[in-house]
Amino acid sequence: MLLFVRFSTAMALLGCGLLAPMPTTVAQDFGVQGQPLPEVRVESTRFAPGTVTVVPPQPTAEETFTGPISLREFINAHPEIAWKAPDFKDGRPYSDPRTRTLPEMAQQVILRREVYCMEFSFKPLRQIYVDVPQPDGRMKRKLVWYMVYRARYLGGDLRAAADSQTDSPYGRIESISYKSRRLFPLFVLANQATGKEYLDRIMPAVKDKIARREKITAPLHNTVEIGSVPIPRSTDEAAPGVWGVATWEDVDPNIDFFSVYVSGLTNAFRRDEDADGNVQLPKKVLQLNFYRPGDTVRQTDDEIRFGIPAYTNEEEQGYILRQYDLDKRLDYQWIYR
Repeated sequence: MLLFVRFSTAMALLGCGLLAPMPTTVAQDFGVQGQPLPEVRVESTRFAPGTVTVVPPQPTAEETFTGPISLREFINAHPEIAWKAPDFKDGRPYSDPRTRTLPEMAQQVILRREVYCMEFSFKPLRQIYVDVPQPDGRMKRKLVWYMVYRARYLGGDLRAAADSQTDSPYGRIESISYKSRRLFPLFVLANQATGKEYLDRIMPAVKDKIARREKITAPLHNTVEIGSVPIPRSTDEAAPGVWGVATWEDVDPNIDFFSVYVSGLTNAFRRDEDADGNVQLPKKVLQLNFYRPGDTVRQTDDEIRFGIPAYTNEEEQGYILRQYDLDKRLDYQWIYR
């Protein structure tokens, strides 16, 4: 049985007092996490000549709740709410069962939230030589890696229905949609062989050169600028979306197997608690896997390919999969980190 704390102070504690615009709501049942990943598709776009690889959103019902968990800090901070002698005989309330007391209900709390997930599309990851300003005011020629991408909000956010009364831990889930969402992304390029990671850099001088090279007619935003642009809900497959670019510098020229982790496409997270009670909240992140069959000579001529290479030799294939810490070939996956 799902327990709801009906006290204004407890509701504020659980973060349930946030107001949001009235969404469009559609009642619907949704599957659980662990279903096969949707296939990516390749489509042409008139806003950036060429093709983009489209990764569809994948919100799940399990992401709409956390728990049941015990609010130990709340219970320890408010000993006055305990039902104990001599005020209460045998430490029990007079009429209601013990399970209906606030201390007992705080032992089994389910936290609920709305979950959204955006569609993410990207052009082939490429490299370009540009002159980058240095702290001393001089210019230095550098090889910059970049990814041009498009974000679209398709609606279909998930939340628990108010009348949810099922045996499932998350109850009946309904689909909702808003007029727009905002994206606050973070891009990390990770060398899977060495473990070294490169954070996306903001390079105003580079963005315009990339836009000209890719012939992008839509406004192109860096990782900071795109957060100020509302991404409208799109129902048309030809909708332009919002375009951005992620850039990295000083990437190891010997890199062969790497992944790009994209944060901010969804607000889903997971609650992990160890035996000592330490809690971590890893976020749901899109992992895009790439490989680069090339060397350190004339790097801009090397083609960076999306996905994990396939080998008929099981030993060679196993070696490649171990580079990505996978047991099967996956072009992309949603992970928590």
